[in-house]
Amino acid sequence: MPISIPPEHPTLFVRKGAWERAGLVRAAIDERLGLTEEEFRVEGELVAIGPIHDEEALGALVDDLEQLGLVYFDDYFELSGNWPNWLRVHAS
Repeated sequence: MPISIPPEHPTLFVRKGAWERAGLVRAAIDERLGLTEEEFRVEGELVAIGPIHDEEALGALVDDLEQLGLVYFDDYFELSGNWPNWLRVHAS
């Protein structure tokens, strides 16, 4: 089922295989970004993190993903959240 992506703040998507290969842990991401239960979703092969309200923390997380060997666009992708409220975006 597609994941609904809220506007106004960025959402980070990570391929589940890349997530597992990098040894990422949900609790660490939750604590780092101050996520609620609804701001971390897994659907099929997609991990969706966000909306992320702290853009500095998002930048640091992206830097860490790169240091772990993940490749932007191939392993993870960030949607800016910069679209109007009347537009619905779903990812899968």
